[in-house]
Amino acid sequence: MTTIESVAVNGFTMEYFRFGAGERTMVILPGLSIKSVMESAMAVAKEYEVMRDDFTVYVFDRRAPLPAVYPVAQMARDTAAAMRALGLSDVYLFGASQGGMIAMTLAIEHPDLVRRLAIGSTAAQMPAERFGELGEWIRLAQAGDRVGLFLRFGEAIYPPELFAKYRKALMMIAKTVTDEELGRFLILAEGTRDFDFLDRLEELRCPTLLLGAEDDAVLGADAYAQIVDRLKDKQDFEAYLYRGCGHAAFDTAPDYQQRLYRFLMQEGTR
Repeated sequence: MTTIESVAVNGFTMEYFRFGAGERTMVILPGLSIKSVMESAMAVAKEYEVMRDDFTVYVFDRRAPLPAVYPVAQMARDTAAAMRALGLSDVYLFGASQGGMIAMTLAIEHPDLVRRLAIGSTAAQMPAERFGELGEWIRLAQAGDRVGLFLRFGEAIYPPELFAKYRKALMMIAKTVTDEELGRFLILAEGTRDFDFLDRLEELRCPTLLLGAEDDAVLGADAYAQIVDRLKDKQDFEAYLYRGCGHAAFDTAPDYQQRLYRFLMQEGTR
């Protein structure tokens, strides 16, 4: 049983769950989702089971309540505040998709909190031309088209064969989405618009791993290439590009967690 806990700080609360009993502290920041990752706590703990012996793993949700406008920079500040309130520092940080944007921002603005950084299927910059798929999700959510939103979301993040496999399940889950969840999704999705930390990537002081997907239909493979171009001269930077795994490579690539584990267990300078 994985228990959902919460921390109160600065006038808001942030839910999280934890698993593992290792001496190292790992923090996972999940990507944008329609249903809270807290509802999938047991599945996430199983997926990252390789971490259990060496890490105590914290998985954070976004804050509650959400402000009407909530950019990624504020998400990072709030997550940092929650981590400090729990006494977490010098952590091994992994963020996926929007969680990767939050993670890179947090690592740059709060370097004392992060020992090693891993980011997956993410972007350092969200110009209008890269926002197209998220814009479609926003349009469907605004229209209240839950089934259409889930199908568009699933088709964008999964490889075709997996999307076909999950299609019926996605349609069933869509029918359980509340108006409150749709509203929360809209605020979080809009928070990614115009995100731009590209010119600050060189400020990263910790060892960094970037994992991308060549067939990323949400952000495009160019988002991966853009980050690589900025960090390629950083001596403690590693990058790997998956093929055939889709945007959700963090869920679909069979060796993803093992690759992440090997990077986080490396010793080296901060």
